[in-house]
Amino acid sequence: MSPRQRLAPADRRAQLLAVGARLFAAHPYADVLMEEVAEEAGVSRALLYRHFPSKKALFAAVYQQAADQLLAETRLAPADSLVEQLIQGMDVHLDYFVANRNAVLAANQALAGDPVIQTIMTNELDALRARLLAVLPFVDESAGEAVSGVLKSWLVFVQILCVDWLTHETCTRNQLRDVCIGAVLGALRPLLAEDPAPDWPPRGPGANARRLPPRPAQAAESRPTSQVVSRRPEQGRL
Repeated sequence: MSPRQRLAPADRRAQLLAVGARLFAAHPYADVLMEEVAEEAGVSRALLYRHFPSKKALFAAVYQQAADQLLAETRLAPADSLVEQLIQGMDVHLDYFVANRNAVLAANQALAGDPVIQTIMTNELDALRARLLAVLPFVDESAGEAVSGVLKSWLVFVQILCVDWLTHETCTRNQLRDVCIGAVLGALRPLLAEDPAPDWPPRGPGANARRLPPRPAQAAESRPTSQVVSRRPEQGRL
């Protein structure tokens, strides 16, 4: 163990979270030992346990920090179309999932029944869904309730699909992203006052960056919104 640096409590906690995040990303949850975290951080096990009483507590803190960062990086830019918002948000989350595959799988598999992890996921889902609900053009209040239900179901769909993709990569990353985006656009169209993305979907292999020209009657119908990524309520986060 390297000589311990004296840090303020907040700085020490941040250091331990950084070490934990790195180890949980690099190794399956079961293979990460608190002794290893302490050694990597250059602290005693007693000091580590003073900040985090268990490995689950450390993982939950790492996961909460990641959820906060992902929400902060998910923009709601009025100048962007719905499709641009969805692409940006899905890319932010998929970048994290790919870079932190072991941590994402741990949250959705090994710790799927942990109530603290579930609460983090539920809170993030609610925040993302609220961002979309605030900007989508409902026909009326009853349609708004239906849209909320669709978004909740879509989040579950995306969560399951992305976890499966991390386990067995059966398509490209961009194909996965576009499948998720196409699913929510198709589900929302019957419930909205305007077509939220008249120039979607792209067509054919390799069409991820290509967009169909807007239909003449709907050329001005694109509406801005935020992006959403899945969290499976009964099983945990992407």
